[in-house]
Amino acid sequence: MTAASAPAPTWPRPRGLLLDAMGTLIGLRASVGATYAAVAAAHGIDVAPAAIDRAFPDVLRQAPPLAFPGLEGDGLLEAERRWWGERIDAVLAAAGAGGAEAPAPTALHHALFDRFADPALWRVYPDVPAVLRRWHGSGLRLAVVSNFDRRLQPLLEGLGLADLFETVVVSSSAGAAKPSPQPFRIALEALGLGAAQVWHVGDSPEDEAGARAAGVRCLLVRRP
Repeated sequence: MTAASAPAPTWPRPRGLLLDAMGTLIGLRASVGATYAAVAAAHGIDVAPAAIDRAFPDVLRQAPPLAFPGLEGDGLLEAERRWWGERIDAVLAAAGAGGAEAPAPTALHHALFDRFADPALWRVYPDVPAVLRRWHGSGLRLAVVSNFDRRLQPLLEGLGLADLFETVVVSSSAGAAKPSPQPFRIALEALGLGAAQVWHVGDSPEDEAGARAAGVRCLLVRRP
């Protein structure tokens, strides 16, 4: 991982690291548009992958947080699926999808939700495994803090990374999403460490702002 900014010399060595997931540790093997278009086609919806890729970032930026305070179990899963279903409808509409009624059928929502839960759709960035194992072997306490949902834990298991982390905090079950400090505080409590004892590694302004709000030093990485 290439740091966008080096730590200041006065930063003490951390006892733990909180790591973002998507864009920091793992990424998609194919574009969101390619997967959306293929699954949509199987449900009778015609849409161009490039149009999906153009629409998807704007739809996510305008979305409410992927966070559901007070929910757990089946209620949380239903909320996660509903949140993503609304984003799917918005992306398809913005991309000019044809051949289906609006909103998109629930079957498509579930098919896409389940498709992105498949580890085969994702890849671990080549530099990540050795770096994580070196950190873990040196005694650093590792945790994931991600603006995602409960699919992340089995994804990390399928990608061979889960055993390196003591806890995986996702916004949907944390009840708040970065840049809120709440997910960071949950991870710190799970590790039994204070904010001054950890660094956060991420790739977005939300990572930096959330870490700062929690009193945690942050390093940003740049991915192509």
